[in-house]
Amino acid sequence: MFLVQFLRRRWPLVGVGVLLVLAGVFAIKSGKDLLRDSALEKVVSGEGIRLKDIHYTQEDPSKGMRWVLDAKEVRFSEDRQSIFFRGFRLNVRPTGRPAFHLTGEHGEYSRSSGQAKLWGNLEGLSDDGYRIVTERMLFDEKKGVLTNDRPVELFGSFFSVSGTGMFVDLRKKKMKILAEVKTVIREGAALK
Repeated sequence: MFLVQFLRRRWPLVGVGVLLVLAGVFAIKSGKDLLRDSALEKVVSGEGIRLKDIHYTQEDPSKGMRWVLDAKEVRFSEDRQSIFFRGFRLNVRPTGRPAFHLTGEHGEYSRSSGQAKLWGNLEGLSDDGYRIVTERMLFDEKKGVLTNDRPVELFGSFFSVSGTGMFVDLRKKKMKILAEVKTVIREGAALK
């Protein structure tokens, strides 16, 4: 009960995390347009296109969002239906809300399934002081859900929540830690 009430009051953190994943998916989708007419595409064959030390910025004033994806390596499959990236940092700056930064070791996006898999020491930090740490996340763009079957930790200025497994319904703005939930509220925290 406490977790549900807490998440209702702190949903912006979950929202920022979701925006980050959505921005990453949007960035990856936008990348296909950049490479469509590239001479590089005509040269590389076999495993698709591989680019190193990528810095990609996308600004969408109509949605009030700007994001930047930095990755050590990005690889597009030959049919351009799958995008793989390694050593990434994603910065999302929505207008009127705190920015969010996510780092990780690997990512993969499938255009056909609409799923983005992120894994390897994932750490997200919002400019208003929230932090999430986990090993992997799966974002299903079609269903609008973010899931995880691994340990996850969420930190705020006066609390921490940890457990195993996570389910976030972006449309309903609800988050659940699925098992072994532990909540710690630091002394002196004022509950509203």
